[in-house]
Amino acid sequence: MPYGMYLSAAGADVQSRRMELISNNLANVDTVGFKQQLAIAQARHSEAILRGESSPGGGSIDDVGGGVFLAESLIDFGPGAVKQTGVDTDFAIEGDGFFVVEKDGQQFLTRAGNFLMRADGRLTTQQGHSVLDAGGNPIALDPALPVRSLAGGILQQGADRAVLGLVRPQSYGDLAKAGENLFLPLAEPQSIDPEQRRVLPGHLEQSAVNPTSEMVRMIETSRAYEANVRMIQNHDSVVGSLVTRVLRS
Repeated sequence: MPYGMYLSAAGADVQSRRMELISNNLANVDTVGFKQQLAIAQARHSEAILRGESSPGGGSIDDVGGGVFLAESLIDFGPGAVKQTGVDTDFAIEGDGFFVVEKDGQQFLTRAGNFLMRADGRLTTQQGHSVLDAGGNPIALDPALPVRSLAGGILQQGADRAVLGLVRPQSYGDLAKAGENLFLPLAEPQSIDPEQRRVLPGHLEQSAVNPTSEMVRMIETSRAYEANVRMIQNHDSVVGSLVTRVLRS
């Protein structure tokens, strides 16, 4: 099979996987606190170089490009726009930091502060996961009493206060997407000092996805995928013509 067909197939595969990420970003353009993913493509050495049969830069016939591959997908943790809602259980983080929630007995982090107070007084995420306080305990309020939200991520009922748990990862590379707008910390996150807590009550951080930019990327990706598919078809046509001529001779 022609080497160029492999290169085009690799290119089509990268563009297909990139399209999946872009589609997911666009699907979450209205998701509170959502962070978009970016596809990172990397050039690949030829098969002979990868096997150690040749050296890059040697100028041999094997010193040709090997196409591209998807090296990784990165999460863009840039902030989204903040919108005022006036809802007492809505909170938006300014700058660094994540809320701490509990799912199936494990702690996760999220930037989505659109919390709900259940009928039993539990403060949860939209999916029903418990929101934890600064001490790592699920927040439970009295559903019969009014709630006031204060700056710094504090919920007050009379003389009682519940302080939202707020942490900062040692590195953004320590966070892995876990679905449901949650991140799994791969290393122990750091607590944020009270004087550094910048949490706006009655506000929400919107999705960080720019729909216009993502649509442009989608068009670029679609055209690149189609170009690679056409190259595969051209290679197949050339091989078919060559085989036909050989059989006729």
